[in-house]
Amino acid sequence: MKYRTIGTGPHSRRVSVLALGAMLFGSRTDEKTSFAVLDRYVEAGGNFIDTSDNYAFWIDGGQGGQSEELLGRWRRSRGAGDEIVVATKLGARPLAPGTSYTDNPEGLSAKVIRESSERSRERLGMERLDLLYAHIDDHTVPQRETVEAFGELVAEGTVGLLGVSNQAVWRVERARALAAAAGLPGYEVLQYHHSLLRPRSDVPSDLFPDGNLGHAGPEMAGYLRAEPGLTLVAYSPLLTGAYARPERLPADFDHPGAPARLAVLHEVARETGATPGQVVLAWQIGHELPIIPLAGASSVAQLEENLAAVDLELSPEQWARLDAAH
Repeated sequence: MKYRTIGTGPHSRRVSVLALGAMLFGSRTDEKTSFAVLDRYVEAGGNFIDTSDNYAFWIDGGQGGQSEELLGRWRRSRGAGDEIVVATKLGARPLAPGTSYTDNPEGLSAKVIRESSERSRERLGMERLDLLYAHIDDHTVPQRETVEAFGELVAEGTVGLLGVSNQAVWRVERARALAAAAGLPGYEVLQYHHSLLRPRSDVPSDLFPDGNLGHAGPEMAGYLRAEPGLTLVAYSPLLTGAYARPERLPADFDHPGAPARLAVLHEVARETGATPGQVVLAWQIGHELPIIPLAGASSVAQLEENLAAVDLELSPEQWARLDAAH
């Protein structure tokens, strides 16, 4: 395994360059399989696990919490401690069963941040959350209130690092500026969708009526270059299996720019003897920007394929072709 550091202050952590997504653990992925994947990940040197307080509410129409609860049971049964870095999120948990984060989210008020973080710590069995993200934006609450509430948790020692996901870059920068002006810790880890294939950014959705704000595009790349203390955690790098099964390709990735990048990807995969998914993960891990791919696995076999990408070396010429394809 290889490692990199996230965060810049006293709570910075050394984490594996491949993060493990636990979104479906305890719901679609049963406990026995989830434990086996977690055990193998740790055996291979992995130590960076990602979850959320709302995973996976859409499976049973509830409010989520199954993933955190399973990770809590696994941590206790394995005697896991500070060597395992667990990241979780709040803000997008539905307030009632049968609702969603688009119509009834918990939001980012000071009250929610305190109460939801406490529930996450209880489910996970952790005195301190290693990394806590604002999962989605909340325009109904002043950003200062959100920033101060997160800062209080860090000051109290119940949270280490702070992160943000699915927000416009200008909103992230404004929150970080508010934190800096107040002498408070700010967001240092940014979790956004990122892969070799790029989606259309103009497709509206319930969460993003003006177009996709959850994808790490060129503005995010420039932000990372300008702020070297930040790290991008790239969720859904494998497009839910679409590199292996093209019929799974999300509609917003099906556009005229995609075929050229796919063609180069498959060329490099043939040259290296790797799968297209492994090439994508290796491309992110070795990127000039600080990117940590976050990949889930519903079986040990899937995890093994992902782990093999850590040691896959791409040549400078292959890098150039992948970056230039459009």
